Amino acid sequence: MARNATAQKTIYALRREIARIEGVLPERLAAPGEEDPVLRRGVSAMRGAAAGAFLETGAAGLDNALAGGVPRGALTEIHAPAARDAGAAAGFALALSSLLRKEGRRPEKRRAVCWIGTADLVREAGFPYAPGLKRVFGLPAHDLLFCAAGKLADALWIAEEASRLDDFAAVVLEIRGNPARLDLTATRRLNRRAQERGRPVFLVRAASFAEPTAAPVRFHVSSAPAVPRSTLSGALEDSIGHPAFTVAIGKSPTSLPGEFVLEWNPDVLAFYEIRPAYSRALVPAPAHRPHLPAAGGTVVALRRADAAPAPGDQPSREERPAHPGPRRAG
Repeated sequence: MARNATAQKTIYALRREIARIEGVLPERLAAPGEEDPVLRRGVSAMRGAAAGAFLETGAAGLDNALAGGVPRGALTEIHAPAARDAGAAAGFALALSSLLRKEGRRPEKRRAVCWIGTADLVREAGFPYAPGLKRVFGLPAHDLLFCAAGKLADALWIAEEASRLDDFAAVVLEIRGNPARLDLTATRRLNRRAQERGRPVFLVRAASFAEPTAAPVRFHVSSAPAVPRSTLSGALEDSIGHPAFTVAIGKSPTSLPGEFVLEWNPDVLAFYEIRPAYSRALVPAPAHRPHLPAAGGTVVALRRADAAPAPGDQPSREERPAHPGPRRAG
């Protein structure tokens, strides 16, 4: 019995250490005679965690797939499949940051946002447009600290130092491609800094492919068609509504995949899940119905094989075979 108790205590200690390194969100399992809980993965574990551990996006489907929302104290990857989707990925990260700032009802409690980008990305995409940030995300210019780092090493250092400060609601690090320096060790350091302060770090990666990182959650974000503006008399045709994003879950602690179309309402600073106009409800195929016939082609008159050829259809002497019967030797 003593040996089993020792082995069980060792297993609990290993689980605790693995959970600390990976930064998974908890289901509380107390080891025998211990007060410190053990963290474990799982959907039930995520749903049983404290409500303050997640940032709810407001889209029920996405929040349910993540078992509560986006983790606060963790590194979250936001991938843009192509370079043209870099703006959508950055906008999604700013929308999540706006949700964090919205929780501070009074202006003095609304903390700033630190946005870090590399110099090559800034030269291609440009600097943030202050009036647009204020109008769309409710982020005034004096609450945004934008840093254009000359090298990736400098950008990573700034992100680590900014994540330690309590003056920021979130840290957004925007990087292009798949640089070798942004490896598992670098992302583990960023994830650890986010865990220590309970503040998210959003890693926006433009024109990159997914690779192993320490981020517990990864999104693939691209732009979606905007829904026409609605009026009292119905939808206003040929109009452009609020920004929309196609968000696919590439990685999460619950391991539940999903793809959602979210609309960002800048008036109330909230997400809403919408259904694309081209989507339709699926109807099951009938079980006793034959398949549809294939499309018909050109009708051609064919002669029966047993019918005698017409006089005019006889082949000429030149067209007849030279040896219609078996050849004789000798």
